Amino acid sequence: MGFITGDSIAREDHTLADRSLRGMRLGSQSLQSEEGVTFSPRKTSTYQANDGTKFEVTFSADAEIPTVWESPKSGLEGRLIGQDGNQVEPDVAETKIPRTHWDMLLERRTRAELEELLQERLDVLRARKGQHKIGA
Repeated sequence: MGFITGDSIAREDHTLADRSLRGMRLGSQSLQSEEGVTFSPRKTSTYQANDGTKFEVTFSADAEIPTVWESPKSGLEGRLIGQDGNQVEPDVAETKIPRTHWDMLLERRTRAELEELLQERLDVLRARKGQHKIGA
């Protein structure tokens, strides 16, 4: 039976640790190569913020390029710079005014018809409660 001295344990642990931990750093490098990978076509658009700073944003070549984009540095709204070097005017979309229930009712019936329907329903409710008004 042999005894192990402190020096031999330290040497064995050190060599074992070197052998087991040797290799790549975790998460720092990819094991995949870019060989055989084709990237989709891209298009870089330039925007200018109100303070005069310019920044670029990369889009897919077939994407619709927005005329307004937020600057990643300043957070200000930037407008697209066209091929002529001038800022492109943003498209003004027609905002549709929301319709209320009353508007939809008036599209289907006249005010006189609605008054008549209201009166009929009130008569039904009053008759059910026994409060039918005579002559009113």
